Amino acid sequence: MHHHHDAPAVVRALSPDEPVILNRPHAAARAARFFVERFPGKTLYAVKANPSPQLLKVLWDEGVTHFDVASIAEVRLVRAALPEAVLCFMHPVKTARAIREAYFEHGVRTFSLDTHEELAKIVAATDNAADLRLCVRLRVSSEYAELSLASKFGCDLAEAGELLQASRQVADWLGVCFHVGSQAMSPFAYVQALDRVRAAIAQASVVIDMVDVGGGFPSVYPGMEPPPLEDYFAIIHRHFDALPIAYNAELWCEPGRALCAEYNSLIVKVEKRRGNELYINDGAYGALYDAAHVGWRFPVRSLNGDRQGEAMEFAFYGPTCDDADFMEGPFDLPADIAAGDYVEIGMLGAYGAAMRTAFNGFGSGEAVEVSDEPMACLYDGSRRREALDNVVSLR
Repeated sequence: MHHHHDAPAVVRALSPDEPVILNRPHAAARAARFFVERFPGKTLYAVKANPSPQLLKVLWDEGVTHFDVASIAEVRLVRAALPEAVLCFMHPVKTARAIREAYFEHGVRTFSLDTHEELAKIVAATDNAADLRLCVRLRVSSEYAELSLASKFGCDLAEAGELLQASRQVADWLGVCFHVGSQAMSPFAYVQALDRVRAAIAQASVVIDMVDVGGGFPSVYPGMEPPPLEDYFAIIHRHFDALPIAYNAELWCEPGRALCAEYNSLIVKVEKRRGNELYINDGAYGALYDAAHVGWRFPVRSLNGDRQGEAMEFAFYGPTCDDADFMEGPFDLPADIAAGDYVEIGMLGAYGAAMRTAFNGFGSGEAVEVSDEPMACLYDGSRRREALDNVVSLR
């Protein structure tokens, strides 16, 4: 992989006609160290956010040893890249064949479930294994999250007690897990969820060996400025300690976005300008899926130093022939930007580079490594507040 200092250096060296992904291993390494050193429990990386083998190895080198895999393809991918990693199959709905391969061929012992049917499937597919580590997923609110994950998975509180009891009968080790939604903008999302965990455990009256608070830890984007992650960690730790669980119970989390958002950015070329609309060479079927389909705003900057116009709000069209290949933004760029210019789009490490397709013949382009800082950062110390002003963590 080619190495450059920053995006302008890449443009000068390559004058690319195709989009270029910029990898920042140092940014992912810093995020991993932050979680490993400061989260008061075990950190699992949610592989779906960005399954790059290079990224997986960066996280491993910084102490992330457990990985949340959601498909048999992800199981195979991580096992091939990291033979010593601990894999946790956290998708609550799996095929029996996938469970069997994960258990017998890849050493997976931890499985998530949210129904009695899935529990029976896991037990049967593993031939009534005696070393199963099972995690019952509880449905919780996503009201504090930018993207909800409250509809598809998780058992209701009224069902949780019975499912926990049944799982306890066949599990060597039993956990409760949940997901508060993606990009949770307040630590109180976890307070509400842990209160539901408390109620479920009380209802079941079983020994719980682990509580997994899932993902949802945010990154920084235009218009989305979350509190420092230390606030989240402190409030999770306090409420975890108050749960009626085993004295040696473990606390887990499954960050995806927070570990990889700063890892990638993207260089695109402006092919045409029409008023405040820029036609660029990546889009809804590429790394800008979220910008198109959920209205996500990413930071942008012009890579043409001679553009001196005041900032203006632009929308983007991607390269395909589909009208849906549209990113409304707004994206703030110099008012005199023109066809032939280059733009860097930042914070695309999570659900960006991983979403690229070959639809309509697009989606090609190389990846290079750069050494400059990402366009936003949660881990450089600049977002930490003084304790007396930190009303969230003191509450």
